[in-house]
Amino acid sequence: MINAIVGRKLGMTQLFEGEGDVVPVTVLEVGPCTVTQIKTLERDGYSALQLGYGTRKAKNVNRPMKGHLDKAGKGYFRVLREVRVDRAEEFQLGQEISSGEVFESGDRVDVVGVTKGKGFGGTIKRWGFHRGPKTHGCKNVREPGSMGCAAYPGRVIKGKRMSGQTGNKRFTVLNLRIVDIRPEENLVLVKGAIPGAKDGIVVIRKTDRK
Repeated sequence: MINAIVGRKLGMTQLFEGEGDVVPVTVLEVGPCTVTQIKTLERDGYSALQLGYGTRKAKNVNRPMKGHLDKAGKGYFRVLREVRVDRAEEFQLGQEISSGEVFESGDRVDVVGVTKGKGFGGTIKRWGFHRGPKTHGCKNVREPGSMGCAAYPGRVIKGKRMSGQTGNKRFTVLNLRIVDIRPEENLVLVKGAIPGAKDGIVVIRKTDRK
């Protein structure tokens, strides 16, 4: 049984459910995904499936990747992701997997995506540091302030929160609820926000968190 699938983020909207409660949802286009490689415990040491999602022109695929994807015979894909399964032998090369086969309305899922990249950011933007006073001639308004130690150890400790690249990191949002599934349109509506910009690739997997 497979418990995860690849999709992309389309945007956010809202639904009315129950007694008129407004629920903010993120709309995901999930699948259909194609099995492009099967990894077994005997040959590879673990059981998993490689899934292909989206389409790609043949001219944009190099020859080694063409040879790999031609084995499935389903064309060329925008993105490949690997998903662990219990019994990979139950699947076939080239098999298509849709969202309706994996999820149901009301399921709890984790969504993995890449956050929006925001370039080089200071400590206020990146970590939420407080500003210094803006009056009485103070020149330490947005600077991080003291970051080192005294005589011992006399250096900046590793892992200190400082300026640097902000965003563009793999991030997982845990324990979201699937509000609605529309298999005929390959849409899954998840309550709440997920990381990344529109059209960003995400992996949706079932969770057993309460």
